[in-house]
Amino acid sequence: MPPDCKTCALTGDRQMTTESHEKKSRVIAALREGVAVVQMVLFKEMKTRLVEKRPSDDPAFLSMLAGSITNEVFATRNPAEKFILFRKENRAEIEQELLSMGVEMVELCATITDALRIQTLCDHQEGEDSSEILLRAKELGILIEEREIPLPSTFMTVVRVLGEEHNLTIPPVRITPEQDQSVIH
Repeated sequence: MPPDCKTCALTGDRQMTTESHEKKSRVIAALREGVAVVQMVLFKEMKTRLVEKRPSDDPAFLSMLAGSITNEVFATRNPAEKFILFRKENRAEIEQELLSMGVEMVELCATITDALRIQTLCDHQEGEDSSEILLRAKELGILIEEREIPLPSTFMTVVRVLGEEHNLTIPPVRITPEQDQSVIH
């Protein structure tokens, strides 16, 4: 039996220890934060692209459009009424932009593919089947099927670099042992 499992005295079922469960939960939470960074990058890049394509449109409208597109890609719809109404009223524009992403935003497709796969794996670990997200991305032409699923550490490294490039994360800083001792734990 793996060291992170134990047998329940009453049922005989194998169970993860609390410590192992907490560690798994922290990993999933960190991976989800990585997915959120990719979402923010997609939003920023989409908004920039929309402003370039449609400079005379209202910036608030373009922000809402970029947000709606990002939410569609990651299946994370905002439940607030104004966002539901915006999505409904602008469905055709949202779809058109989604369909053009595979051609106009090729440089982000690999990262989006990785993030969607990680999101789906996290959902699976939490008992949810969200594989339809991957099917939708494939239909839209933004999923790179031949790309291997990244290891969590590889994904987080890519996310860290991407976050730094887009000024969304602060890079870690090396500290000396003396500085580490002065930090209150």
